[in-house]
This record gives sequence, structure tokens and C-alpha cells, in this order.
Amino acid sequence: MAPHIAIHEGGLEVEIDKRDFGQPVTEGGETFTDVNPKGYVPALRMDDGSVLTECVAILQYLAEKSGNGLSPTYGSLERHRHQEWLTYITTELHKGIVPLLNPTIGAVEQANVSDLLTNRIEFIDAHLSENNYLMGDGFTVADGYAFTVLGWTKMAQFDLSGFPNVRAYLDRVGARPAVQKTMRAEGLLESA
Repeated sequence: MAPHIAIHEGGLEVEIDKRDFGQPVTEGGETFTDVNPKGYVPALRMDDGSVLTECVAILQYLAEKSGNGLSPTYGSLERHRHQEWLTYITTELHKGIVPLLNPTIGAVEQANVSDLLTNRIEFIDAHLSENNYLMGDGFTVADGYAFTVLGWTKMAQFDLSGFPNVRAYLDRVGARPAVQKTMRAEGLLESA
């Protein structure tokens, strides 16, 4: 969903070919491992037929392609701070919450994972006490990624009630027109 949000935020024209995780074939009829031999989403096929994979790489590419300020200026310290957030989201949140989505996880492992995830989200909550978005006042692709991953807490039955700044942030990001459009396209909101 994060690249999909970046596409809408950036006003980019991209043809979306969805994949149901239970199916090996995309809605367009392609075997997904032919698109991405790694076997997971997202994957972005370029006009020349080459494919870019890995969420962070795709987000950075889309941000640069859009030119809509979805990533700080190349070479700036802010650009590296943005990379820092993208890395944190992918390694600490994304990889941190996935075990909680596994129905076979044991109680001890679930408690350990939940404790670690709590620490990671506390860090974000403290940061958001003084910032509207991860990079301050402006939305970037890192916010679309954080919104996506933090949204998985519902499926993981991870309670965010103790994180008021994160909850307000999710409401703020979720209210953005491009995010609403993405969520409708992905069947997560009813069409208006």
C-alpha cells in the first residue's frame, strides 16, 4: 500500500496489477514470480520492462519521479534523515510486526515481539509529540510507509491506545485525499 500511496500523492500515472496473497497469479493474469522472482510485493515494472523491487527502493524512486516534495532534496542532510526513517520503518516496524501476524506464534515469542514493538512505537510516539509528520510538517513517502505498517497493528491485535500521538498521526495521514483514494482502490474503504 505504501507505494500505492506514493503514486497518488505524487500524481503519477501507473497501472496497478493487484495480487491476492493466496494466489500465484496477478489480477492481470501474470504469474507473480515471473514479475518478481523473490515472490513478494511490491514490484514496479518500468517502461523498459525491468523491475524494481523492495518497498524502500520503490518509494524513493516514486518520490524522485513525482517531484512533489515527497522526499527531501538529494544530497541534503534531510535526505539522509528521511533515509533513516525509511530504514527504521522497514527494519524495526515492518519486520517487527510481521511475527505477530503469524497465527502459529507462541505466547512467549508473542510477548517478546510485542515488548520490542512497544519500544519501537514509543520512539515514534515521542517524535510525533513535536511533529505532524516524520520529517516535521511535510508529508513524505516515509509517512505513507509508516501509515501502512502501523495499520497492520489492527490485524496483529496490537493495541495502540497507549500511543496518542501515533493515533493522531494515523488519523491525520489517513485523512489525506491520496491516502483515502488508495484505501478505496485497495478495498479498505467504501467508495464515496
